[in-house]
Amino acid sequence: MKPRIQPYISPENYHSLKAMAKRPGLSESVIVDRALTAYRAGEADNQREAAINRRLDRLTRQFGRIERDNLVLAETLATFVHYFLTVTPPVPANQVEAARAKGDMRFDLFVRQVAEALRSGQRILQNAVEDVTAEAASHEREPEALSEVRADA
Repeated sequence: MKPRIQPYISPENYHSLKAMAKRPGLSESVIVDRALTAYRAGEADNQREAAINRRLDRLTRQFGRIERDNLVLAETLATFVHYFLTVTPPVPANQVEAARAKGDMRFDLFVRQVAEALRSGQRILQNAVEDVTAEAASHEREPEALSEVRADA
């Protein structure tokens, strides 16, 4: 048996409820029951929408990091190419073949080293950045240590 309730509603809603209940196959109870069901479904939709929004925010942050990393890589490559083209002298005509062979050997070595670094999980750039960051932090602490030594003297 369904529980009986007696809620208070506004006169406008009361008149709307009475008008809708005059339709065949509908009663006041069915209309109120369907309205509550739809209301609860809307709350579930809101929760689902909030979860989707959180996921989209997380993806947006991840995309921003990827975009930043890509910019760093592009600038690193551009700086390297500029430096390389600036400091590398032209190869004499009689040494072009030997230089190409040496370049091919160096490139193969480079590719193997990159493959090994990726396979092992070792990140040269990440390690270098961590080393520089740690070194900068130690330099920042040195003035504090010096002022403490002077205070003790």
